[in-house]
Amino acid sequence: MLQLNAGHRIPDKTLEQIEKILKQDIDQTTRWSTIIPALRGKARPEDWRAVWEKCFASWSVQQYGPAPMWLPEPRDLESSNLALWLREAGFVDWTDFHRWSVTERAAFWEAMVGRLPIRFQTPPQALVDLRDGIPAPRWFPGSRMNIVESCFDEDLDRIAIIAGGPRGPLRRMSYGELLKRVQVIAGAIRQAGFSPGDPLAVVLPMTAESVAIYLGAIWSGCSIVSIADSFAAREIASRLRISGAKAVFTYDAMERGGRTIPLYPKVAEATELPIIALPCDERLTVDLRRQDGDYSTFIERGKGEPLAVPHYAAADGVINILFSSGTTGDPKAIPWTHTTPIKCAADGYCHQDLQPGTVTCWPTNLGWMMGPFLIFATMINRGTMALYEDAPVGSGFGRFVQDAGVQMLGVIPTLVKSWRAARDMEAFDWSRIHVFSSTGESSQPDDMFYLSSLAGMRPVIEYCGGTEIGGGYISSTVVQPNAPSTFSTAVVGLDFVILDEAGQAATEGELFLLPPSIGLSTRLLNRDHFETYFSGTPQIPSGMTSASGNAIRQGLRTGEQVEPPVLRRHGDHFRRLAGGQFAAGGRVDDTMNLGGIKVSSAELERVMNEVEGIRETAAIAVATRGGPEELVVFAVCHRPRDAAELLAAFNARLKSELNPLFRAKEVRVVDSLPRTASNKVMRRLLRDSLLQSTQ
Repeated sequence: MLQLNAGHRIPDKTLEQIEKILKQDIDQTTRWSTIIPALRGKARPEDWRAVWEKCFASWSVQQYGPAPMWLPEPRDLESSNLALWLREAGFVDWTDFHRWSVTERAAFWEAMVGRLPIRFQTPPQALVDLRDGIPAPRWFPGSRMNIVESCFDEDLDRIAIIAGGPRGPLRRMSYGELLKRVQVIAGAIRQAGFSPGDPLAVVLPMTAESVAIYLGAIWSGCSIVSIADSFAAREIASRLRISGAKAVFTYDAMERGGRTIPLYPKVAEATELPIIALPCDERLTVDLRRQDGDYSTFIERGKGEPLAVPHYAAADGVINILFSSGTTGDPKAIPWTHTTPIKCAADGYCHQDLQPGTVTCWPTNLGWMMGPFLIFATMINRGTMALYEDAPVGSGFGRFVQDAGVQMLGVIPTLVKSWRAARDMEAFDWSRIHVFSSTGESSQPDDMFYLSSLAGMRPVIEYCGGTEIGGGYISSTVVQPNAPSTFSTAVVGLDFVILDEAGQAATEGELFLLPPSIGLSTRLLNRDHFETYFSGTPQIPSGMTSASGNAIRQGLRTGEQVEPPVLRRHGDHFRRLAGGQFAAGGRVDDTMNLGGIKVSSAELERVMNEVEGIRETAAIAVATRGGPEELVVFAVCHRPRDAAELLAAFNARLKSELNPLFRAKEVRVVDSLPRTASNKVMRRLLRDSLLQSTQ
């Protein structure tokens, strides 16, 4: 008999139906795909788990890989973006389609741009110019465009944004209303004396007005400098310095979890640049400096002379400067161009299945790549952004997802872990969710199964990439079985190899990308791009296939071949599982993901080394059960110190000087740190010792 926890709400008739299905002489995946629709709307998360474990009790993980929690349903195999494209192009399955997308990249990207409403003022002379080699392609040479124009089509009555917080009704903004706001903001930017090419920084939470400012600046020809609102003043200052920003947009404050968090004072502490301050409520609550201005006055200038036609530039013109941690020194400043959003939209189209009208919610920030990703992936695919104007926790967020009719919900695993602990989201009807997507850090299978069950078992599209990729390089799809916390495929138009320390193909090791692809960065503002991503990467022997089993061919035309193949470094560790799935294994360099935010050991150590009595520290990220990484600090002190005292001091310093989202879990006081002959700290030895102590 099927054993369920006390208090389950599954009707007796449904239980009898499930018992009969479990006894049928059919394979386990067929059983599960039959059970899912029978159980929807009738089970709690723990009931789903009990039935799933019963269904796959004899499943061999060693032979088949992790058991699927979801299998493609008729709608996914008939009307998803991928299903329609596969059928139209005559492909039998996803594997054949992906192979075509990476062995015939020119044909794929030409078809992809054709499926997306990408507009050019001046058409390109070719798809790509490779005269400078695979590491530095020039996409759409000779063209002129403004990518924001591709975010708006003829149906301006379609809803672009649904916004709301824990209080008050939801607010809706159409594409037409948003376009008018974008044109007014662009006009105000010009009236304020800013010119095309000027970098304008944003330290803004994700609101409808923030989206309009972001798009308006790009429409005007300026570039956006993305800075997360959670950063401390010193980190904001460094990013403004690196980018050469001319001004900053920020709110006076923001509401989070019932608290008012000041923003303007922090930004004013960080810079003497002029600040354009938006009110969190009806009017500003701060006194502005002489060089600053209030947003309402700024906007009034644009209303009299909105910029009806966008500024057109070369396709490789910069639209956004984002930051990602390097292993030393300042964060890497990564320019996005007018072509990068095409990568966002392509991934959203193929992997998150974003379609016209799809209501997409992904709690994020313009300071991280997922903020711009959300804007471009949703709008170029003609969807609707659902923006929650508070922390995505508690009943307020659950109700927002329900009332906004969210159909694609993006998460970071740490967020799901908190939902699972609190169980707040179980009170709401999330049945309209068609797809979840998870990114930012490694996830735990138990958490992802729980997430899937909140919507009656829907797929969780794992999505891993980076700011310098403009999206993802490994993901899942709605036309393949979906197992918790695993990736099923390289993304469309991109492939990779997994190599061991000897540079040989392996089932586990460092992952290297096989360029070129739209979206991949070609320069950095404050680093040598080739040195960062290409110098010293292994050589690929002739005849080796990718981790996806595809021929390694990096030319973009039939018969074109590049010898030797070029690999691009990214720094992630991956493992190929039985059944062809992949599992993430963290970073191979000295960067880590804490709460979905990429940060380097060097950045953390620089701040913690300033604590009194500290000689040096080593920041190590450890995921003890394959889930989100946690920060452990090894500290060498000038005098004996208590570990608990140091933990409090380090966390206070991280909060005030770097980011309040960064917190150490544990401090270990040691006499010295292991070093190489060249005096580099051997963090891998420290990480290995931590993993051994937790086993």
